Amino acid sequence: MLKKNTKAQRGPTWLEVGLGAFLSVILGIAVGAAYMVSRPVLKVTSIPKDAAANAIFYIEGSHSTGSSADVAEKRKAFADGESVSVEEGELNALIGSVSQPEAPKPKAAKPGDKAPAAPGNERMMEPGTLNARIKDGKIQFGDTVAFNVFGFSASVFVQATGVFTKRRSVFEFDPETFYVGGCPAQRLPFVRDFLMRKLLFSQPAPDDLAAAWSKLSDVSIEGSTLRLKAP
Repeated sequence: MLKKNTKAQRGPTWLEVGLGAFLSVILGIAVGAAYMVSRPVLKVTSIPKDAAANAIFYIEGSHSTGSSADVAEKRKAFADGESVSVEEGELNALIGSVSQPEAPKPKAAKPGDKAPAAPGNERMMEPGTLNARIKDGKIQFGDTVAFNVFGFSASVFVQATGVFTKRRSVFEFDPETFYVGGCPAQRLPFVRDFLMRKLLFSQPAPDDLAAAWSKLSDVSIEGSTLRLKAP
């Protein structure tokens, strides 16, 4: 009893005070980030002239393209190590073709097997199909991500705009801006890279395209065209 009273008189230790302050900061950051993410993002075809300075917009890239045979031909040429130039619509057609692999056939159920989980309930977040927009020498990658957390469901626009830079002999996307909903995440390098991998680039590239990409000597954007130069 005497020890308990002595501790009560002394109050919390410095460790307890520091831990409480740290948890308060983390909670404040989480609440602030959630609020920023929930800010409205308007999907438009062009930025309105009377748009507010703090308004956030999402402009989707074109899906129009030539024949599917032309896209398949460019894909084959790139995988074979040739230089190619890809327009915005062609790039989105290519992304769509590699983002939807054939679903595996379900295995025959055996006696005693548990029933499979209901589709759509396995993941807390589900990215959609990646979309690319090329304009003014920069490329934007965007997606609509569905969140399902503790029974709360919502869809959020995720978008990043930037260029390609060479790092460790391989060209990588280098974002100048990165928004998760209305929350700017480009100033947080480690969080930014983690979120981009999870929300935008969760779908791995096919092995042949990844191998060809690793050998490129230059990646440039001219107007609305992505140019991939082979060595």
